[in-house]
Amino acid sequence: MSDSSQFSLLSQRRFAPFFGTQFLGALNDNIFRNGLVILITFQGVRVLGMGHTVLANVAAFLFILPFFLFSATAGQLADKYEKSMMMRRVKLLEIILMSLAAITLLTQQYPMLLLVLFLMGCQSTLFGPVKYAYLPQKLHTDELIGGNALVESGTYVAIIVGLIIGVETVDFESDLQVLLAVTLVAVACIGYITSRSIPRTEAVDPDLKINWNPWRETWRIVSFAREEKSVFLSILGISWFWFFGSALTIQMPAYAADILNGNESVVTALLVAFAVGVGFGSLLCERMSGRRIELGLVPFGSIGMSLFAVDLYFAQPQVADTAVASVAEFLARPGSWRILADLALVGAFGGFYSVPLYALIQKRSDRQYLSRIIAANNIINSLLMVGAAIMSIVILKSGFSIPELFIFVAVLNAVVAIYIYSLLPEFLMRFVIWMAINVVYRLRPTGLENIPHKGPAVVVCNHVSFMDPIILGGSVVRPMRFVMYHKIFQMPFLSFIFRTAKAIPIASKAEDEDLMNAAFEKVDAELAAGNIVCVFPEGGLTTDGEVQRFRPGIEKIIAQRPVPVIPVALGRMWGSWFSRRKHGGIRKIPGRLFARVPIIVGEPVAPEDVTAERLELLVRTLRGELR
Repeated sequence: MSDSSQFSLLSQRRFAPFFGTQFLGALNDNIFRNGLVILITFQGVRVLGMGHTVLANVAAFLFILPFFLFSATAGQLADKYEKSMMMRRVKLLEIILMSLAAITLLTQQYPMLLLVLFLMGCQSTLFGPVKYAYLPQKLHTDELIGGNALVESGTYVAIIVGLIIGVETVDFESDLQVLLAVTLVAVACIGYITSRSIPRTEAVDPDLKINWNPWRETWRIVSFAREEKSVFLSILGISWFWFFGSALTIQMPAYAADILNGNESVVTALLVAFAVGVGFGSLLCERMSGRRIELGLVPFGSIGMSLFAVDLYFAQPQVADTAVASVAEFLARPGSWRILADLALVGAFGGFYSVPLYALIQKRSDRQYLSRIIAANNIINSLLMVGAAIMSIVILKSGFSIPELFIFVAVLNAVVAIYIYSLLPEFLMRFVIWMAINVVYRLRPTGLENIPHKGPAVVVCNHVSFMDPIILGGSVVRPMRFVMYHKIFQMPFLSFIFRTAKAIPIASKAEDEDLMNAAFEKVDAELAAGNIVCVFPEGGLTTDGEVQRFRPGIEKIIAQRPVPVIPVALGRMWGSWFSRRKHGGIRKIPGRLFARVPIIVGEPVAPEDVTAERLELLVRTLRGELR
């Protein structure tokens, strides 16, 4: 496991040229699209008789449509061919398209710009599967959150810069958009030069035979994605984020002009606020998740997205009384800072929401089919983004205002989130764990490198409180199967977490011999499957804070399945909420809230050296006086 931060990746050849290439591609997309939107919205350019409100949604539809039509083919190409070569060819295509856009701008054939926009969507369709499938081939598991966060934040920085350049390069005094045309071609050329430094990345399925039938292959790659439930639901979650984000950001030019009574600089300020928020939220993910794929951030993100989208409605529900001609005038008007803060916070919570989902897809998907699964993600993304554009057109044409559209989308987001979390309780379970270990306690783990990255192992730990499994599960990167006393397993509220985490209930021989035997069989099955099993060998919670005698059940487990055993000690938990008093009752009043809880992981013990007495001594030694 790497100890360096996500930003160290920017100095490494395996990541930096790739990051620069995708950044410049996103930058050029946004220079072109925002330059076009500004021309349409504030220069009075009409295309095929459509006004700026409808045309903004039509333009979004045209850019997204190729993701639905051609993603299946793009995913196959990304799996079949070497990825650095694919990225270079895509960048050459970008140069051709930007040259066509430049000619179109200079000749003022504005309807042709919609064709160029569609072709740019085709180019982005080809790049998407390569981009996200490249990361897990070059990054370690503990770098996936940081790498995805940099890509996500870099994309939104590109959006900010693209917004600014798109506005600044539009010549409001002339019909000839020379500067915009030159900028588009120049950025495309720089992007190609950068792509030439991307290191070779082998094809994962070079013998793949391309199926050129997009409809049949689309169905096939969606079936790949559906094989792993958590992957498919993550795809749905990401697609919903794009629906939500599109429904909001597509409206920004019209929102600025028609509701805020502003100009193009106000549009830029609104979109910059949203983009800064997403970038900031994405970069925070690595710190907030402890460099693990923390699904608990996903519900946290969805809650914030709805709350601040609702507040965006209340920030400016009606048309502003006074017009503003600059960002300074806009900020001087009451309520403007609230609008920008709402957009930034919607974006930040969107970053918390989306980054872990991308990392989960990359981690849990079969590497051989990853590009095609990413393509399936792009297909479903495109469907929902097109749906967002259609929904927005219908709602606005029905007489509703743009702020009313915001509150509608916020409520819809809450409904969809609840539905997804009901299908996969792991998200909600991880959210509860994440909140518990980040709000109630301040964990201080050491020695986590002693937990093997793969393969079976048994973790033994002193048992201090009912929260022990949650604390350990939230600290160790790999999922663990906890063996716990059946009455703790059945406790209200906590039982949801334990069942979702596939904990193993156990009883003593005197209480329920069948349950005890079933537990040992389940432990052996989990170890045979290569998982980590955590056992509390004391057999119950301590009532005085001291480590109790370890029972011999651990020896039976290792005799049946010889695997390494890792001793772990928890400190400063006795006297906290959910620990037992000396007479055995649970503490009703919260104690030691926000306490620093040391989690000390010792070196693995070989199977042949395992005894209950030795493990007890090791755990006592690790804990020391940290009762």
